Amino acid sequence: MINKRSLWFLTLFSLILVLSVYYITMPSELLMATNNGKKSTDEEVTVTKKVEESAELVALRVESEEKMLDKITELKKILTNSKATTEEKNKAFEELQKLNKNKSLEEQIENKIEKELSYKSFVNIENSDVTVTVDSKKHDVDVANKIMRLVQSNFDYPMSISVKFKK
Repeated sequence: MINKRSLWFLTLFSLILVLSVYYITMPSELLMATNNGKKSTDEEVTVTKKVEESAELVALRVESEEKMLDKITELKKILTNSKATTEEKNKAFEELQKLNKNKSLEEQIENKIEKELSYKSFVNIENSDVTVTVDSKKHDVDVANKIMRLVQSNFDYPMSISVKFKK
């Protein structure tokens, strides 16, 4: 059964998640405007080049975040519904924990791919299926194999891993 402490934790975590998504999706012009404004144009161009991702990856991230937020609100309704049984609330809570775990694992894998292979990527985990979308024009089998091995190293059991190259 869910207690008050768990409910507060879920509420605060959701608030932090929404605020972080809002901050991440803010246009970079707003972030630069809040700085001193004393930067030269060369520095601004360099900053925007580092921050930019392909439109495909950004669209995939936004779509994934929207699905996750919809699912979280649906699960919260179940948790706060007084007519829901204890079993339903427990299943909703477990599903919420699973969503949070998958999201953190997705980010961890994306960071590993960027650090070890120097590719921007988007990772989506659904049950035993992992989809990795890589920001690259070149479709390289060796890179795909390295990514698949890297992703599989994060799991104890075999996963169905697919790698897509988009630019």
